[in-house]
Amino acid sequence: MTILIPSYEPDERLIALVRKLKQVSEDDILIVDDGSGEAYKNIFDSASAVGCTVLTHRSNQGKGCALKTGFDYVRQLGDGDAVVCADSDGQHLPGDIMRVAAAIRDRRGHIVLGSRQFTGKVPLRSRIGNTATRMVFKLATGQPIQDTQTGLRGYSPDLLDWLCQLPGDRFEYEMNMLLEAPGAGYELVEMPIDTVYLDENKSSHFRPIADSVRVYMPFLRFCASSGLAAVLDFALLLLLQWLTGNLLFSVVGARVFSSLINYAINRRFVFSSSSGHAAAMRKSMPRYYTLAAVIIALNYGMLHLLHENVGISLVAAKLVTEVSLFALSYWAQRKFVYE
Repeated sequence: MTILIPSYEPDERLIALVRKLKQVSEDDILIVDDGSGEAYKNIFDSASAVGCTVLTHRSNQGKGCALKTGFDYVRQLGDGDAVVCADSDGQHLPGDIMRVAAAIRDRRGHIVLGSRQFTGKVPLRSRIGNTATRMVFKLATGQPIQDTQTGLRGYSPDLLDWLCQLPGDRFEYEMNMLLEAPGAGYELVEMPIDTVYLDENKSSHFRPIADSVRVYMPFLRFCASSGLAAVLDFALLLLLQWLTGNLLFSVVGARVFSSLINYAINRRFVFSSSSGHAAAMRKSMPRYYTLAAVIIALNYGMLHLLHENVGISLVAAKLVTEVSLFALSYWAQRKFVYE
């Protein structure tokens, strides 16, 4: 077992953590100094002195890069070790780290998440951030996760190759991991841990705006793509309805054109695949248009009900319909179309 601790500009809490871990465990401790600089050299030297292996980035590359550096190091050792990742700021208790290590030790194809329960006194920005991310994750995947932002995670050794290839350099890497794991055949398991915030979590290097954008980027790209398609669909629906007076023809005609644009953007920029373009298209296109047919049927049914039966204006009915089907479309495309 290897305990991996990515660290950027740490304080004495890192040394306190590794000393406590050494008291309760004989597992290897691997620390990645993510470009902290000369001012923090004494901290990492102290970690080395108590038996930790320290790898150093010359410049700050982000938590995702630090984690991948650690995973690659363990992979190259070839010992078949599971890896438990913990943060360096003292917010993960040694007992919880050992519990996650014990849980992953004999599992294959698993990620064990040390899941904070967010009870007691939790800083407002942390409570809001975790609640928002949890909601976005459930919307994106259909799977509820209590703590999507936990840094305490255990990985079985068969995941190392996959972990080294995942996209993301900074905090978005850990979200990408959760999003991609089910499609790669890996199971997510949560284990409750204590919620510990020190000094209102002031030591965190998470940048609320920049890093939140990175974390939510897959969802934001989908919003942008869907927004463009919705504008085209909306305009064409009104135009065709004005020209023909036939709601079914207008709905189908507008959706067919807008779906061509939406498919191209989603395949290339939103749910991009590492497999070949031709193979990816052969797999995703039939699924996409099967989903599109379902969405068209639901779209028409809701518009017919709201506009022609209830009497709501076409514009208002269209807005209600699109908002209602947005979440279904995102979930289905991530889970089934571009998996």
